[in-house]
Amino acid sequence: MQYPPRVRIHGVFRGIGSFAVRFRWFVVVAWVIAAIAIPRALPSLSSVTQGNNANFLPASAPSEHALKLAAPLGGSTLTPVPVVAASAQGTLTRAEQAWLQKLQQDLGKVPTVVKVRDLGHSPDGQAAQLQVLSNVSQGGAGTGVTTLVKDLRNTIARDAPPSGLDVHLAGAVAIQVDQQAKSGNTDSQIQLLSIIFIIGLLLLVFRALLAPLVTLIPAFFAVLISGPLVAEAAQHGLKVSPLAQILLIVLVLGAGTDYGLFLVFRVRENLRQGLERKQAVIAAVERVGESITFSAATVIAALLSLLFATFEFYSNLGIPLAIGIAVMLLAGLTLLPALLAIFGRAVFWPSKTQEGTGKTGVWGRVSVRIVRHPVPTLVTGLVVFGGLAFAVTAYTAAGFGGDTTAPTGSDSAAGAKILAAHFPNTSANPTNIIYQLKQPAWNDLQALETARSQLEASGLFTSVAGPLNPNGATLTPAQLTALHDKLGPPQLLPATPPPGTNISPLAYQLYRAIALYISPDGRTIQFETGLKAGDPSTTAAMNTIPAVRAEAATVAHGIGAADYGVGGEAPAIYDISSISNSDLATVIPIAIVVIGILLALVMRSLVAPLYLIISVGVSYLAALGLSVLLFVEIAGDGGLVFFLPFLMFVFLLALGEDYNILVMSRIREEAQHRPLKEAVSRALVATGTTVTSAGLVLGGTFAVFAIVGAQQGSDQFRDVGAGLALGVLMDTFLVRTLLVPSTVVLLGRWNWWPSKMSRPDATLQAVPADGTADARDEQLDAPVRDPAGEH
Repeated sequence: MQYPPRVRIHGVFRGIGSFAVRFRWFVVVAWVIAAIAIPRALPSLSSVTQGNNANFLPASAPSEHALKLAAPLGGSTLTPVPVVAASAQGTLTRAEQAWLQKLQQDLGKVPTVVKVRDLGHSPDGQAAQLQVLSNVSQGGAGTGVTTLVKDLRNTIARDAPPSGLDVHLAGAVAIQVDQQAKSGNTDSQIQLLSIIFIIGLLLLVFRALLAPLVTLIPAFFAVLISGPLVAEAAQHGLKVSPLAQILLIVLVLGAGTDYGLFLVFRVRENLRQGLERKQAVIAAVERVGESITFSAATVIAALLSLLFATFEFYSNLGIPLAIGIAVMLLAGLTLLPALLAIFGRAVFWPSKTQEGTGKTGVWGRVSVRIVRHPVPTLVTGLVVFGGLAFAVTAYTAAGFGGDTTAPTGSDSAAGAKILAAHFPNTSANPTNIIYQLKQPAWNDLQALETARSQLEASGLFTSVAGPLNPNGATLTPAQLTALHDKLGPPQLLPATPPPGTNISPLAYQLYRAIALYISPDGRTIQFETGLKAGDPSTTAAMNTIPAVRAEAATVAHGIGAADYGVGGEAPAIYDISSISNSDLATVIPIAIVVIGILLALVMRSLVAPLYLIISVGVSYLAALGLSVLLFVEIAGDGGLVFFLPFLMFVFLLALGEDYNILVMSRIREEAQHRPLKEAVSRALVATGTTVTSAGLVLGGTFAVFAIVGAQQGSDQFRDVGAGLALGVLMDTFLVRTLLVPSTVVLLGRWNWWPSKMSRPDATLQAVPADGTADARDEQLDAPVRDPAGEH
């Protein structure tokens, strides 16, 4: 006998369920071995994260072009790590200067270090700055940067700074490593709190002791395995942000528990309908396996649509999370059925699983109201959601720079404090204006003075430091020419004046500091500026970059420069903003089309996918509007993190369709046996508790993410966690259980167009999948009771 495609699909999942049940002990042992061996063999995920969003920019970005121009100054080909030292005794003593010279030599012996430059003393003479240049890749992921920072700090400690001399690492690399250590702790905290929350919630849902653990174990194993797999991919070029690291845990635990709930609730329903333990598991996988697989497929498809983004922050976010969901799907279809087959009815003890137990409960009453009054239900929901969506008009973007602040109490924080106290403000986080000259700068130093004066007169900067005013002091073109004629290239000078130079120590140190502003061949120069708009990480600073670039172009024309660029954090976040907006317009249509195709396949309909995707769009706008009301209008924040709308849409589109697939698949299953209104009612009773429980689990894990982020002072994590939690909860309690069923009732048989079920004369008889299907269909005709009803 030739069965229809849907029946053949059920046969595939029945085979998967039969395998997991028959070889249950082998499946469990295999997963245990994998969960132990893979984390031991592969690197940890926290060791490969990158906190600076500028690391994800494409090579075509203008700020990346500026980095290339700065290469002769040591700004791009090697990874710089500033080492700062400050004396508590006032001016640096001879003994402290001698110690710093020895430290410079010892730091040069650290593996991967190419050279160590002495950038001279601060204007007050109380601090000094070295710059370590390493060939380790800062942009690439891996343990290289972490090892470098560890070795540098060990060298400083081993050399034992003199009493009263504070020595610390500073800059982006040291901050990144300290952030990784912090994010590893945040990672563990979120994972622990999420597990505690999920177990507590599942205890309330199941009223059973083993059920929460059995449901959560596959998700926990998936987290243990997927993290190292992603870290290994990072070793081969994948860039992983701290957000990806945390979202991997939250998404796998949340979505994985949801898939577990889909299966566990169906097993309990089958047991209450009288099926034997093993047959109950196999039948559950047969019926729910397709829903779980397509649910995971929609999430993976949405995540992989991020690969079409040009901003690597987005494109590299999809792969780690897709890996996590794929591992979770495999665990949900193999490990969970094996565990359920091993423990059987004991999973649900002390609740009742005997045939005929359970009652309709609250979802029986809700379903009756929806079936009887679909129009008021739908209109009321749309009015409420429309009102919340209107608040989106007040949305303001922020947080483009990522987290580039040193963690409180860290070594890099102490280094940043020394930079701020003893060196010009521009040296801590400057906006660099770089020029490539047609002839060496030494031939026309007056042109450099003219360039600096024009930049200062623009009104865009609080200060402009360059070759004629290094480290905050001033040299005239004539003085600089005389020093160059007598001392030669500043890059080659020792830390102290050679005997017989007859130059004051202050002038000597100022000239040595010029190495930061003029390249050895004299054809590349740079100015370090402070933006009048504010800190480079702010949105106000970002908005001033077009004017800064225009002014830099004017000056370049005036001095006859061959090329120019504007580098630093503010230009980088401006490029991030531009690329992010263009990616939003590219990725979202692709995600909608891909998920629409998957929904059409699983629903066997071209109509249902349309309103299901629209329903996600409505809940997305409402959730984003509610986030704006809470954080911008009420809390008074300057804006929400810039990638929140993007991630909310992709995640809610994918995760919302999880619940759509479960509910609509059950409605379709029931509609093959009975009239549509009755099918909707029975489906809501059967899936209501599953969907609300799953939504509470997923929304709760995102809420944990938001709370921990707020406690850690990360507005990015707080905004993303809170926005996704609000979206999931609204989608669960309003869209999926009220608006969608109302729409199904109103559309009637047109829900299934153009499949056979859309025909007026379609029969309400399911096609048997195997020889036992008729008996199971008779059981399905029995009254459906709420799976969370009587215990």
